[in-house]
Amino acid sequence: MTGFIILLRLLAAHVMADFFLQFDWIAKGKFEQGTRGKFILAIHSLIHAFAAYILVAEWNQWVIPAVIFVTHFIIDTTKVRLNGKGLSGFLCDQASHVSVIVLLWWSMYANKADLASHLAVISSSPGLWSVIVAYMLVLKPTSILISIFINKWTPSNNLQSHGMPLAGAWIGYLERILIVTFVLTDNFEAVGFLLAAKSIFRFGDLSRAKEVKITEYVLLGTLASFTVALLVAFMAKMLILRS
Repeated sequence: MTGFIILLRLLAAHVMADFFLQFDWIAKGKFEQGTRGKFILAIHSLIHAFAAYILVAEWNQWVIPAVIFVTHFIIDTTKVRLNGKGLSGFLCDQASHVSVIVLLWWSMYANKADLASHLAVISSSPGLWSVIVAYMLVLKPTSILISIFINKWTPSNNLQSHGMPLAGAWIGYLERILIVTFVLTDNFEAVGFLLAAKSIFRFGDLSRAKEVKITEYVLLGTLASFTVALLVAFMAKMLILRS
């Protein structure tokens, strides 16, 4: 069994225990104050340790379930004390657990010399940096570019009052990430499907709007977003092919 397979099994055990085996009474009960909350946290951490021990199947490596149990209990206790029920709490919690798993695997199974050489090769790859720059460009830089581009056509009506704050920005981020991913993976038909799907959901109500300016404004922003994302994706793909 290679070390990388063990890492994947540890990650699978985490996903299984933290999402499929974390029942409602655990998810809610661990936020209770006092002994009951600590007891439920201990049960939850024990499930994680047991899942890791079973999936890794290294029966003499008791350090694996021991580390998983202790660290998971500490991390979740910290999350409970900080009342981390929001998105930031969830992301920090998961990042902490995954970091522990990776460090545990690194210390016990990873071939440091091979990994270092592989990382050196990967980090010096022009293709990798083309992909990284492409994804970075289609996020905040593209949002700023589109905002400047369509600013002079912004309707006098406050569009934010008709929808959730910042929802439009996040829709733009996600659609451009998907476009770059589709182009880099040669799934060009999915780009057309994405545009069609967004047109159905985004322009259904706008087509009945009293002001045509609002419809044209949203359509212009969408097409500008798609255009920039496609151009960036194709440039990144060209650089990858040349490298």
